[in-house]
Amino acid sequence: MQGIGIGESDFKGLRIRDYYFIDKSLFVKDIIDNNSKVVLITRPRRFGKTLNMSMLKYYFDCKTTDNQELFKGLKIMEQGEKYTSKQGYYPVIYITLKDVQDRNYENMLLNMKTAILEMYQEHRYLLDSESVYPEEKEKIKEILYAKENEVDLKNSVKELSKYLNRHYGKPAMLLVDEYDVPLQNAYIEGYYEEAIKFFKTFYGVTFKDNQYLEKTVITGVSRVAKESIFSGANNFKVFTILDNEFSSDFGITTEEMEKVISDFEIEGEKEEIREWYDGYTIGNLTGIYNPWSILNYLTDRKLVPYWVNTSSNDLIKLILKNSTTVKEKIERLLKNEAIEVIVDQETVIVGIEQKEDNIWGLLVGTGYLKIVETVNITEGRYKVKIPNYEIKALFQSIVRDWFRDKVIGNDLNSILKDLVTLNLKEFEKKFKILVEQMFSYMYVGINTAENFYHAFVLRNVSGIKR
Repeated sequence: MQGIGIGESDFKGLRIRDYYFIDKSLFVKDIIDNNSKVVLITRPRRFGKTLNMSMLKYYFDCKTTDNQELFKGLKIMEQGEKYTSKQGYYPVIYITLKDVQDRNYENMLLNMKTAILEMYQEHRYLLDSESVYPEEKEKIKEILYAKENEVDLKNSVKELSKYLNRHYGKPAMLLVDEYDVPLQNAYIEGYYEEAIKFFKTFYGVTFKDNQYLEKTVITGVSRVAKESIFSGANNFKVFTILDNEFSSDFGITTEEMEKVISDFEIEGEKEEIREWYDGYTIGNLTGIYNPWSILNYLTDRKLVPYWVNTSSNDLIKLILKNSTTVKEKIERLLKNEAIEVIVDQETVIVGIEQKEDNIWGLLVGTGYLKIVETVNITEGRYKVKIPNYEIKALFQSIVRDWFRDKVIGNDLNSILKDLVTLNLKEFEKKFKILVEQMFSYMYVGINTAENFYHAFVLRNVSGIKR
């Protein structure tokens, strides 16, 4: 049995080590067939975005001649000359922004310098190119020594594409992975306005009238509003999980999962695996499994939340904690109900917790909810539901955090202790906060309110006595 390459996001490393690989090479075909100059694909985290981008890099890259062996036996090599002729044809610029985050804007810029430096290091050979002018080589050296200023940083990708175009005599492919990480982190840490100003200029310079690029592929978790960051991009197309394009290129489809189950001889656990890690929908394609959780399950053979524990979920928790409108709907979702909401696909991060449509859009786009029915596509109205047990565990954790945050001293039992010890003034103060900020109006309807409060008190008092 082949090994499991957990955490291996480099396509070449995965293939050389002969790790188990679900063939997603037709993603290359889908990119070639797409006519957009700039393609942005949003998918939940850990759904194979980085591995797929790495695969594109090795497929198109013309500076290395031995990459064809990596694709031997894969579906893309059976698609005909239209596609195989593009193998090893273009110079490729690859940059990941996953580490371009920090507590303040200045440190974020330092991390951006590091990301650009790593991008340039792959093309150090340009220092020996006769097609690159002496003054341009000095600019390359400044970046390699991390001495460039902010203006040079904003121009770095376009300048590199110009050098590559002149050196190879053909335009470059640009691959940008995790493009939205810096902006999400900037919002959480409080320097979003500075970050959005930088990246709006950075992407504007990179894309606008850049004749040195053949095509750009961008991946991320959320779709940041175009006017906020990509206003300078021409022929720009976004593909979210609501679109049919690229629907089978990320995640594990039902057909692929059947093969995994057969290969690893786990037919007996099939139904439990489905309940825990299945349930995602991309476009019209249903029954998509979370690949990160599946790989970990194949290694550990334990039904536990793998995916929701891979990051702090800070943005989701911040939004849900501060929103004044979604708590009752979250309660219904936790009862396995489908709720009807408006899903705004463009994420306007600033003040998102005050814009309910934006919140549902982010939760759907990032994989925390799935669409089960289209109610009115013109209005963007859908019915949504929690996809599986793993995500339900996260929502339950968030609700527990709400209680801890709202109850003085972060101790729910202290309220009941104040009651049974007749410390009534303290009980009144704490219980008032709990009722105002935590109890749903659904609990206190006609002829039901008194019963609910009785149940709340009796249940927790009995808990204290035990």
